[in-house]
Amino acid sequence: MASPFTLRRSALAAGMLAFALGTTALTAIPGTAQQVPAPVAAAAARVAAPDFAEVAGRVGPSVVRVLTTERAAAATAEVPPELRGSPMEEMFRRFGGREAPQQGQRRAGQGSGFIVQADGYIVTNAHVVGENAEVRVVLADARELPARVVGRDTATDIALLKVEAGAPLPALAFGDSDRTRVGEWVMAMGNPFGLGGTVTAGIVSARGRQIGAGPYDDFIQTDASINPGNSGGPLFNAAGEVVGVNTAIFSPSGGNIGIGFAVPSKMVQNVVAQLREHGAVQRGWLGVSLQPMDRDLATALRVEDAKGALVAGVEPESPAARAGLRAGDVVTAIDGRRVENPRDLAAGVADVAPGRTATLAVLRDGTAIEQAVQIGTHPSSRAAGKPGTPAAQPSIGIGLAPRPQGGVAITRVEPGSVAAERGLMPGDVVLRAGDREAKEPRDVAEAVSAARTAGRPSIALQVEREGARRFVAIPLNAG
Repeated sequence: MASPFTLRRSALAAGMLAFALGTTALTAIPGTAQQVPAPVAAAAARVAAPDFAEVAGRVGPSVVRVLTTERAAAATAEVPPELRGSPMEEMFRRFGGREAPQQGQRRAGQGSGFIVQADGYIVTNAHVVGENAEVRVVLADARELPARVVGRDTATDIALLKVEAGAPLPALAFGDSDRTRVGEWVMAMGNPFGLGGTVTAGIVSARGRQIGAGPYDDFIQTDASINPGNSGGPLFNAAGEVVGVNTAIFSPSGGNIGIGFAVPSKMVQNVVAQLREHGAVQRGWLGVSLQPMDRDLATALRVEDAKGALVAGVEPESPAARAGLRAGDVVTAIDGRRVENPRDLAAGVADVAPGRTATLAVLRDGTAIEQAVQIGTHPSSRAAGKPGTPAAQPSIGIGLAPRPQGGVAITRVEPGSVAAERGLMPGDVVLRAGDREAKEPRDVAEAVSAARTAGRPSIALQVEREGARRFVAIPLNAG
């Protein structure tokens, strides 16, 4: 990169050149032929932004409002958006805040969604419908219909609803999010701030964004205006195909600042298909904790390329342990798909049906080997089933991951969940759940299930944050 001095000197030289050319053009030197200025190249034509009016008119009837009502679990202070996720959040919850709903009061919410099948299937965000809310859908023609939650997948924040409209509804087509390019024009539709059908436009700002929402982060980033209430609405390409589901924003104020995130349509389609078929998403499970590679680790592990997923720990009795994987192994591919980082491996394993055998390319002590692994069922999927069955008890709203140094790490806290209301945050470590020690995620899940079966109103979690330990009572009978 040129130094500031070099840039200034170049700019000065350019200015002198422009002045000299100007002088020559004004005054000819006697006795010499005057040079004819070279023709100036035509300026490149500016490409006009697409007109979304025709697309908006065509797809608008398929975009819906999603209205929810649920019973408040407990009186809690409502945390301002600018404090959420900051070190001040817990202090605000303890010592002050706006008036919050009391136990048993009804609480209303709203978001957006879109019709994906003419027989009444609608996609929205899992956090929009919550764990046990009553859901209603307002169609573009103002009809308001009760909706049934077919299934929710909190790992990707996608939910599938079903309404009975008495006639076919206008459905949208999915586009290929893998072909979406940075800089491409996109359009968002939804229900921001409860205003009703609203259209905004922008471009794709980035792809493959990881924002700490979970192990399957792969967001499309856009500067199309997305605000509270847009959650669950579609992100369209210029052809009117759905390339994403608007899910989150980054904002210190809670409003749009041009940084919004959408779940890619390729992921959404897979999740929706499983939710419709099973009411839950069945993901493969390997049973390892991972960390990214860097140049120093590559040198220490005698690996030429600083890419791959480094196995930091292996859970006992897990598929990885049974297959012989070890801490220190570097996984570079799964079933021929290159693995450049832990997210690639997590996504690859999740795509493998439980019970199937996958082949991992592994570097161990500098030697390349292949390891066959029979993929298991992810712990978060074991108790999942169709809504209405005993196995489909609402979760407490947290994502968990094994932790080699002890306890179970909280990787995600679902907005609006009982865990969020009680102040749990990503990065917290669960040491005990009820009467059992938390050594792996299923310990927590089984403790919660056992407490529900016993009819207990809440469960106590021992949580560690920045070295400090405390107990948190999590209600189990919300709604």
